[in-house]
Amino acid sequence: MIEVLKCKIDPVYSFLDYIKGGTQMNCVIAIDFTASNGAPSNPTSLHYLSPYQPNQYTQALYSVGDIIKDYDSDQLFPALGFGARLPPDGRVSHEFFLNGSTTSPYCEGIAGVMAAYQQALQTVQLYGPTNFAPVINHVARFATAVRDGTQYFILLIITDGVITDMPQTKEAIVNAAALPMSIIIVGVGEANFDAMEELDGDDVRLSSRGRVAERDIVQFVPFREFSRGTSAQAVEMNKARLAKEVLAEIPDQIVSYMKKTAIKPRPPLQRQPTLPTAPPT
Repeated sequence: MIEVLKCKIDPVYSFLDYIKGGTQMNCVIAIDFTASNGAPSNPTSLHYLSPYQPNQYTQALYSVGDIIKDYDSDQLFPALGFGARLPPDGRVSHEFFLNGSTTSPYCEGIAGVMAAYQQALQTVQLYGPTNFAPVINHVARFATAVRDGTQYFILLIITDGVITDMPQTKEAIVNAAALPMSIIIVGVGEANFDAMEELDGDDVRLSSRGRVAERDIVQFVPFREFSRGTSAQAVEMNKARLAKEVLAEIPDQIVSYMKKTAIKPRPPLQRQPTLPTAPPT
């Protein structure tokens, strides 16, 4: 005979429980404008704007953006660029607003991000180095201000993968792992993406200066593996595979943050989407 003296039931909450309870997704897009991509006027450049076919950044932005846009409650996307010289003085920036504004980075829908990207290519100079840490820290400042489970931030970085601030990026990711945010890195081109795989942390949890990341918050996706074939069937299959890969870890990453911080989902409610407040200065 087994006698139960005490029993405790802990509910297991799902990603959808938090979404139904009003948790809002805020998707931020960051695009690599470094010289390693090649001059935009050169047809071999990853940023070349051909009148006949989209470049790899355009393809990745449309393909991945079309997937993550459904996660964003207001369809207004902060869009950043990094690694370019900006007019009029040629200063190098690693977190400039893609739309050219000095006050607001928001673009309306993925089409708005695309228009801002194409305009930026006409006005900035590709330069370098390729630093990820500034855009990660940029989003982390917003995430730091809202840690109660009402908002979660997803940073999409589209890059050729030639990173130059690996130690600083590791530090930024380890810090961000304690915040309500995830990072999706989409690699374009044919570069060696070993550094991106290391940041992903699927095999070995990322660490920096003796500190191990509290959660795995990075998902790396090599776009070239999902852009082969031109037939209608191949395109649809690639799109489905890409969607599965991009979204493979996001729901679990959100639940892991909520569980770690003991945040329970609110009862299902109707609420109007709002923009995140400005980070503390």
